[in-house]
Amino acid sequence: MELASKYDPQNVESKWYQYWLDNKLFSSKPDGREPYTVVIPPPNVTGVLHMGHMLNNTIQDILVRRARMEGKNACWVPGTDHASIATEAKVVNKLAQEGIKKTDLTREQFLEHAWDWTNEHGGIILKQLRRLGCSCDWDRTGFTMDETRSKSVIKVFVDLYNKGLIYRGVRMVNWDPQAQTALSDEEVIYKDEHSKLYHLKYYVVEQDKVERKDEGNIMHKDEKGYYAVVATTRPETIMGDSAMCINPDDIKNTWLKGLHVVVPAVNREIPVIEDSYVDIEFGTGCLKVTPAHDINDHALGLKHGLETIDIFNDNGTISEAAGLYVGMDRMDVRKQIAIDLQNAGLMEKIEDYDNKVGFSERTNVPIEPKLSTQWFLKMEHFAEIALGPVMNDDIEFYPKKYKNTYRHWLENIKDWCISRQLWWGHRIPAYYFSTADGKKDVVVAETAEEALKLAQQKNANLKAEDLTQDEDALDTWFSSWLWPISLFDGINNPDNEEINYYYPTADLVTGPDIIFFWVARMIMAGYEYRGKMPFKHVYFTGIVRDKLGRKMSKSLGNSPDPIMLIEKYGADGVRMGMMLAAPAGNDILFDESLCEQGRNFNNKIWNAFRLIEGWQTADIEQPEENKIAINWFDAKLKVINAEMQEQFKQYRISEALMTVYRLFWDEFSAWYLEMIKPAYIDGKAQPIDQITYNSTLQFFETLMKMLHPFMPFITEELWQHIADRKNGESIMSATLTIDNPSESDHKLVDAIENMKQVVGGVRTVRNQKNIAPKEALELQAIGQNAYEAYNSVIMKMANLKAINVVNAKGDDASAFMVSTDEFAVPVGDLIDVAAELEKAQKELEHLQGFHASVEKKLANKNFVDHAPEAVVARERKKLSDSEEKMAALKETIAKLQGK
Repeated sequence: MELASKYDPQNVESKWYQYWLDNKLFSSKPDGREPYTVVIPPPNVTGVLHMGHMLNNTIQDILVRRARMEGKNACWVPGTDHASIATEAKVVNKLAQEGIKKTDLTREQFLEHAWDWTNEHGGIILKQLRRLGCSCDWDRTGFTMDETRSKSVIKVFVDLYNKGLIYRGVRMVNWDPQAQTALSDEEVIYKDEHSKLYHLKYYVVEQDKVERKDEGNIMHKDEKGYYAVVATTRPETIMGDSAMCINPDDIKNTWLKGLHVVVPAVNREIPVIEDSYVDIEFGTGCLKVTPAHDINDHALGLKHGLETIDIFNDNGTISEAAGLYVGMDRMDVRKQIAIDLQNAGLMEKIEDYDNKVGFSERTNVPIEPKLSTQWFLKMEHFAEIALGPVMNDDIEFYPKKYKNTYRHWLENIKDWCISRQLWWGHRIPAYYFSTADGKKDVVVAETAEEALKLAQQKNANLKAEDLTQDEDALDTWFSSWLWPISLFDGINNPDNEEINYYYPTADLVTGPDIIFFWVARMIMAGYEYRGKMPFKHVYFTGIVRDKLGRKMSKSLGNSPDPIMLIEKYGADGVRMGMMLAAPAGNDILFDESLCEQGRNFNNKIWNAFRLIEGWQTADIEQPEENKIAINWFDAKLKVINAEMQEQFKQYRISEALMTVYRLFWDEFSAWYLEMIKPAYIDGKAQPIDQITYNSTLQFFETLMKMLHPFMPFITEELWQHIADRKNGESIMSATLTIDNPSESDHKLVDAIENMKQVVGGVRTVRNQKNIAPKEALELQAIGQNAYEAYNSVIMKMANLKAINVVNAKGDDASAFMVSTDEFAVPVGDLIDVAAELEKAQKELEHLQGFHASVEKKLANKNFVDHAPEAVVARERKKLSDSEEKMAALKETIAKLQGK
């Protein structure tokens, strides 16, 4: 079938992707080959494709397709994450639009709505990944809440609980008031905020006992009496104050020792306590202690036996316990209480203040520290087993810089809060009941039936209805950390054929923003449940930013729709555009023009093949220049392939793309095809010899194989055109075998590079002297011709009539040197002497003016005496350089005038 005149990616891409699916070319089953396994970082089940997904999955597909062509059994497992917080929020919002509150529903009713939502919207992103060309084994698609994964999660929870690694307790946690759930430390993003620092007046109760105790005391007093000043960024929390704390070594505040103060507006008396925890330098050195709403205050509260007053409801509004502003949102209270305190004369001053505020990674609202009963996983054991493998490079990070980030987190790890106050997710398998003596107790089991048996050991009279399962769900990451194992059912069936064959996986491609959420925890789970690493290499991508360096977001409107890009430029064009700007670990400055460059490269490939396909062959002798060209390009392929092998080994994938891009565009198209291209005589194309034609097709096929991982669609289309293929055959299964370059290969490549310089020099003379390409020139080799073996190629590429060896370059002004003075091109009457003379005279005039200005500067004694020595030296070099150029120009002008 004849190729179309233009490349149409839409037609080509849909055709071949369906062909790959129909022939099960992405499918993998355990066999005798070396496995190459990749598990997809599971996107949110209700998500849609964004530029970060595009980058991440393009890289994975490149690695997977390359592994197939190396003869490995490549298995890329796709799947999605149930995304507890994000999905529940969407379902709650949908219900609200229908006039239904979550609280009006039972858990079972709500989950029905959640599953309906998931079934309707889930999987869209996986379908979109097909448009990108992702070669996943779609029959293996997993979901973190499907039956296999759910059983795995519950089994692991029970196991860790029985090992004493999971516990339940009251702790200060990060609370998301919008999602109304606890978060782990890793789910809190700290942002720089332009805030206010409010200086509040806490009046002393024992006014008659106030006395100066040290010369350095700073005592505040107004018409109402003595008061202490507390600086806070959160005046709305004063309703939860239990004490004021000073540092016992803080001289300016020793006058407050042993006294009590009144909480402003609240009018509650609280003691002044002493603790070295207080920073003497911050604010006034007086700290308000709110044990229910700050982790450090909570520690002070426990140490000093203070009352804990929780003034916030779960949704971030003020609770009854506060006594003031009940029902108002916390942020509205901050504004109102500042006004009220000022009006009451209880505000000393307000200052601008820059600080860091923790935001929920999921809902982007400020988190609240909150005392809450939660489930936790002890992390010390896991940190111990996960640190060594990365630091010893058993598991290799690319780039290496992330090893320090990883180490720092593990060495300062805190217990993981794994419970979430959500219904969408894996319900915690803990069951509460009353013992025979009426005490509350709990058992943990994989099923309700097993839980009842365990509970009956403590109270034989219990029935199933006497047990109440914990209402909370597990953190989404508690399922994701098992992903490389659970996708092959390695938790439920730890010795099955697939887990033994596919695990550990080969490469993980992910973003550095989830190095703690996911990467570290998968390593922990891998060593805990398989006794070995979950993957051998981790490739960290950068963040995709716009060309101005801004992070892409909906609010900025700077994030293009990936599907629209694919429709405009084709998937291959977009893949190439992404990879051209994607060095490992560095942020990607994405510019749509890169996709255009990718599309142009597609057209270049297409047109190159159409050119070759259009040549007529004949049983004629192979020209010498064609023999040289074939030997050279064969050597060049070996050298470039070795470079790419090394680049892939170092995960310099964007560099590997640029290497093969230049190979095709600069070497194959611009040089090789030109070297062998048949001549036109009398306007008619001449035939090419069969040997050269066959070699060229073979080279083209090899280039398609080298490009295939990066650009799967066009390479498949052209590979199928090169020869008759059987149904089911595909370039993705074609083995790429290129020998390593020999010493003679390197020498030949270097020699041709030098030869190119000669050709380039002749072409430069043509351009500079406006000599038409059709004018055949003579090339003079001075003394000897070091490239005589390549004369036939040089003559064809530079359009020469002869290459003659001469003893020295003649005095003729029209003989121009090329290639480091080894060759000269006498152009004789082919140049316009008058034009050249005018050009040289104008250049001389310009140089003379420049020379005069530098002379003037150097004649200025003040400049020479006071300017840095390097600056003066630079000016003197400019002077000498311009003098040399003027001398050469004068010589050229003299010769031209004498011509």
